[in-house]
Amino acid sequence: MLSKIQSLGCRGVTGYAVSVECHVSNGLPGFDIVGLPDAAVKEARERVRSAIKTNGMKFPVSRLTVNLAPADTRKAGTLYDLPVLLGILCATGEIRQPPATAAFLGEVSLAGEVRPVTGALTMALAAEQIGLEELYVPAGNAAEAAFADHVTVYPVENIAQLVHHLRGDRRIAPKTAPRLETEPRFPVDFAEVKAQENVKRALEVAAAGGHNILLIGPPGAGKSMLAKRLPTILPAMNRAEMIETTQVYSVLGLTTPDDPVVRTRPFRAPHHTVSNVAMSGGGSALQPGEMSLADNGVLFLDELPEFSPAVLETMRQPLEDGSITISRAAGSVTYPSRFMLVCAMNPCRCGWYGHPSGRCTCTDGQVQSYLRRISGPLLDRIDLHVNVPSVEYEAMRRKSKPESSAQVKERVDAARAIQSRRFEGTGIPCNAQMTPPMVGRFCELDSRCDALMKSAFERMGLTARSHDRVLRVARTIADLDGAEHIGVEHLSEAIQYRNTDILKG
Repeated sequence: MLSKIQSLGCRGVTGYAVSVECHVSNGLPGFDIVGLPDAAVKEARERVRSAIKTNGMKFPVSRLTVNLAPADTRKAGTLYDLPVLLGILCATGEIRQPPATAAFLGEVSLAGEVRPVTGALTMALAAEQIGLEELYVPAGNAAEAAFADHVTVYPVENIAQLVHHLRGDRRIAPKTAPRLETEPRFPVDFAEVKAQENVKRALEVAAAGGHNILLIGPPGAGKSMLAKRLPTILPAMNRAEMIETTQVYSVLGLTTPDDPVVRTRPFRAPHHTVSNVAMSGGGSALQPGEMSLADNGVLFLDELPEFSPAVLETMRQPLEDGSITISRAAGSVTYPSRFMLVCAMNPCRCGWYGHPSGRCTCTDGQVQSYLRRISGPLLDRIDLHVNVPSVEYEAMRRKSKPESSAQVKERVDAARAIQSRRFEGTGIPCNAQMTPPMVGRFCELDSRCDALMKSAFERMGLTARSHDRVLRVARTIADLDGAEHIGVEHLSEAIQYRNTDILKG
């Protein structure tokens, strides 16, 4: 007897169809799985055999051959346990052949329980694109998979429940996607940061336009404290952003039944000892790294010069393209990595270079050696370079309450709403991601602004990239001001944020 069960596979954040073909024939008893299976797929033989027997069904004493098609694509993971088990039951006549529009996936325990797998959302979205109508997944993955439209998702707890459903005895209730309209709550707030009004303003500009930002200042000035409060003023994620980011987290198994979707913008802060693979992704399973986990959120690098130069240089291409392609001997995958880069650093290794107290013990050579750990091409991709001075005693004792995150977020949301209308239908969410033709169209300068820009370009030695980035920041400042055109005051503030002299103390 021959049976065919539809299933799915996942490579990165891309899903594809897999057909599980099972043939039961006469001959010496044996159980072979072919179609480039990895070790976890081959071990399905023992899990499936035990699950069938412990649930009172007959395992055939015959020759079993299971083919995972397409046979030239490597299959990995435990998600094929369930379709293999159903293929055997169909081939032996225990159950009827499921419809071709239904797909199955899930790991099976020895007792017949169906356990969660990784990448469920990606495979559910692939099922929608392929044209499948029903998807049977582990109960622990059902809430996540239910976010795929036009696919009925059935949560399966064990194989006995599934067999009864397929026989028509007791139907499984389909799973509906939970609501996404939840206002994120944060344990921190901008109101907790005293003074540093210029830095708060720069972070507001960065949040309003999605710009990268570098904070430079002595120890204890509040750089990390301010950076960790940036997510509190970022606009809420829309459904498309939630789905895209959740796919990355699902691949690593970081979603749960209680929290199936990433609802708030990620804030990733890897330690400066992070490896190249941990930052960009890779390994034997070609898993995503920190840059992809920060997709649609913030990647915060504290003590920037302490990171390995090789690690920092891996960010150059993703900062431009919004995605990263990992190519290894095992294959090639592409992950989304569209994030805001927020960096913090001291002006020298001891941290006090240029401080009025004169506590710096570094020589000029040591200072330059420390700063040279950050390459010019990487600095050129950071839109705002902001000085974070030490907080004075009077500011610490001031009784007036600083502006809250909610108040700042109102202005950020208003600016983002302007940008949404401006870029409607283009797939561009904010000013920082404008293409060069868009910069020419939406960042036009009058004669006064053009003269100011020319002077800054020649005086500061700006590159073509930094020229466009200054204009993008100026466009964001104008949006915060509600202005239709970029004015001299908007451009002046944008140029001020591009001053790299603060890297020299």
